Amino acid sequence: MSPSLGEVDHEIMEQKDYPVGKRVFYLSLQAIFNAIIVGLVARLLVSLIDLITNISFYGKFSFADMSPANNHLGWVVIILPVIGGLIVGVMAKYGSPAIRGHGIPEAMEQILLNESKINPIIIFLKPISAAISIGTGGPFGAEGPIISTGGAFGSLVGQLMKVTPNERKILLAAGACAGMAAIFGTPLAAVLLAIELLLFEFSPRSIIPVALSCVTGAAMHFILFSTAPVFPMPAIPEPSSIAMITYLFMGVVLGVAASLVSRSVYFIEDLFEHLPVHWMWWPAIGAVAVGVIGYFAPFTLGVGYSNIQNLLSGTLPLYMLFTLSLLKFLSWSISLGSGTSGGTLAPLLTIGAATGSLLGVAALHLFPACDVNVMTCALIGMAAMFAGASRALLTSVVFALECTQQPHGLLPVMGACTASYFVSFFLMKGSIMTEKIERRGVSTPNSYEPDVLMHLSVKEVFSEEANLLGVENTVKDAREWIKETNTEEGQATAFVLADNEGMLAGIIQRKLIFEKKLPDTTPLADMVSNRGPYVYEESRLSLVVDIMAKYDLDVMPVVTHDPGARFPVSIG
Repeated sequence: MSPSLGEVDHEIMEQKDYPVGKRVFYLSLQAIFNAIIVGLVARLLVSLIDLITNISFYGKFSFADMSPANNHLGWVVIILPVIGGLIVGVMAKYGSPAIRGHGIPEAMEQILLNESKINPIIIFLKPISAAISIGTGGPFGAEGPIISTGGAFGSLVGQLMKVTPNERKILLAAGACAGMAAIFGTPLAAVLLAIELLLFEFSPRSIIPVALSCVTGAAMHFILFSTAPVFPMPAIPEPSSIAMITYLFMGVVLGVAASLVSRSVYFIEDLFEHLPVHWMWWPAIGAVAVGVIGYFAPFTLGVGYSNIQNLLSGTLPLYMLFTLSLLKFLSWSISLGSGTSGGTLAPLLTIGAATGSLLGVAALHLFPACDVNVMTCALIGMAAMFAGASRALLTSVVFALECTQQPHGLLPVMGACTASYFVSFFLMKGSIMTEKIERRGVSTPNSYEPDVLMHLSVKEVFSEEANLLGVENTVKDAREWIKETNTEEGQATAFVLADNEGMLAGIIQRKLIFEKKLPDTTPLADMVSNRGPYVYEESRLSLVVDIMAKYDLDVMPVVTHDPGARFPVSIG
């Protein structure tokens, strides 16, 4: 149901839609406040994951950061992920199915189809379900759930405020990416994530609130977590020419691997679709694989940020590299494909870093003169895997540099990520982020294109043939005029009402005029109590589209600032 025309916020409707203005200032303040809340939620989520991990695997009430890998539960470890999967399935069935999956595709779908409106219950259910899933051994990171939660919180604030759908999209993206910055302390990568996966635009009106939100999220990380790089690693050497060529070839291989990883997740998801049981049970079924693999390879359980750090340090033996490359992939893809509450970023980083390390070891063994560094191979592996799978090229490059602070990694990471990104376009139609919603017939942008409506003003396109009625007219007059002038092919659903001086009096709906119980002698002036929305001749068309969509109108009054001129035009 569209909002009442009498409830119009003219501060929004009368804005001239400049790229930067008062509205951007207000959105920025709100985005900063939201980021503070999201940062606190991120800290609570990590603490909750730690608590559930300690209770599940060690039987103690503690918020200490403990890995499930050191447990001594024996075969009981197989049961714990299943219990977590059962709880998540029940929460999805009786709470909200939107908690299933890794969050970003769901946020993209709401942006594209639902004016960036996310069910507020996600703010509570997503972090709790994710903490249960991860705390009982689920092979995910905390970043996916907090990105989903931050986006839901930004969307809720946008639904409570009087903002346009585009402004709500900005608040959603700002909240989501503040969550990423709060977990990893990578504000620039978070801004680029918003541009590449949520906004698909680069303009001052969107970048300013999002950037301030991400900076605030990173500040919350430094306050609540640590000021050190999230994945510290020894200094890597400057690459030689032959090493750079080798890294580029590795990027190609990693692009193929990223495509296979993405396809595998959705192949497994399709297999679950054919199970003869309700989807509520799928997370528990998928968790059986998590438990069995975790029994034989405990390092595949849980968040696994320490695994990434160890991979980047180049200290893990070959069997660990194979374990984290193959078995972590199997555990994660089966669990995520089952529809449990999880994420993609940390698992992709782990799988990519392990695969990159294996490629580096193989290259040194087969071609000793290639001059590669295994730690650099791990770094480009984690970045190129994410770039190929998500198609977020700039995010992947900057994230790898921000979270490790390795300046000599720039060229190898940039080259490998570009090669991986290039290959993925030939092997996948969509990406791991877009495949799910593209299967539902939702077209997702794959390039940054200027908003044509932002560059056109109303006076360039409006029609002077206004559907205009006068306040002195009665309902009978209006009905007769409408029947004579409005053909069935071009019937307007609303008309502009003006007074004797040509000043805007309001908008009147066609269905109201033809209300059977309405006496013929009723003056049209008595049928409107508020002028309703209107725009100026210099307003941008993007603003007009937002307003018409919000209030379900096909006619929009256009007024002039010149007091001596009549307002006499409208567009439909």
